[in-house]
Amino acid sequence: MKRFRFIQSLGFIAAAPLAASSLGPVVAAKSRGMSGGCALVPSETAGPFPLDLTDNGFYFRQDIREDRTGIPLRQKIRVVGLENCEPMANVRVNIWHCDAEGNYSGYGTEVGTTYLRGYQLTDANGECEFLTIFPGWYPGRTTHVHFQVHVSTSYSAVSQWTWLGADAQAPTLAHPALYPEGPDPLPPTSDGVFADGFDLQTADLLWDEAAQEYVSNYEVTVQGTGVSGVGHLERMAAAVIEVKQNAPNPFRDRTAIGFVLHEPANVRWSLWSVSGQCVFQSEIGSLAAGQHDIDVNPGRLGLPGSSYVYQLDATTSKGTYTAVKRMTHLAS
Repeated sequence: MKRFRFIQSLGFIAAAPLAASSLGPVVAAKSRGMSGGCALVPSETAGPFPLDLTDNGFYFRQDIREDRTGIPLRQKIRVVGLENCEPMANVRVNIWHCDAEGNYSGYGTEVGTTYLRGYQLTDANGECEFLTIFPGWYPGRTTHVHFQVHVSTSYSAVSQWTWLGADAQAPTLAHPALYPEGPDPLPPTSDGVFADGFDLQTADLLWDEAAQEYVSNYEVTVQGTGVSGVGHLERMAAAVIEVKQNAPNPFRDRTAIGFVLHEPANVRWSLWSVSGQCVFQSEIGSLAAGQHDIDVNPGRLGLPGSSYVYQLDATTSKGTYTAVKRMTHLAS
């Protein structure tokens, strides 16, 4: 299977509410967009450097550093739905930010570069993570990260997160050689983008001595309950093939992927690592309409414990329809 077709399909994902996450309690606040006990993240500008990551499958990756120097940052993100505050699985999260000197890839003198940009799919707990560097800053803005949560072709949330002043300054003060501009002089309270507040746009930050990296957690609430916001492309695919979340999930020894064909089709399935590499693919062949299952044995496939993305393609006389979800294999 071509990587390009897989990356295209990442926008055609139907999300479903699942079990609570290990990242902590859902953010509760009295704010506009209040519903179900959590609050909708404020919408912010995508900024002057938002590049459409879906145009290039290269950006489906966890490690977005490339050649950028800076103190390592493991950024964890959790997405929940506004209506019930439950995790949203299988939604796409794009992030992008500047380097230690305040530069963005792809613009100005950086045209042709791709550093510090990428996207991932959320797992069963609504979580994904990136390995990056702690961002620098530039005049007029506090330290921040841009993000987009793409729920479906009919809805995505675009916003930014930041860190409290002391947190934002800690990495640069501790590692001055990596941050030539020094600590960020502008607190979030003085940044016009966050003039309406940033309670719902603040991540935490802790130093992991063993790993020699910072770890940051950010939880964001977006519209939906995990099943709403389905767009035209999702409806077209669902009219031909409906792919269920594998069960059990997470799993150790084996799991099953169930799917329903609403008309006869040729079916192919593939498995991808979260770094964007195809690790397995198989032509199932022509199947009749009805319920079908794929038995997944990670030992037989030689798969180590990790998160994976599975894709099913159903081809009929009208075209090829695709569905994608994420699964988690626990090491035995």
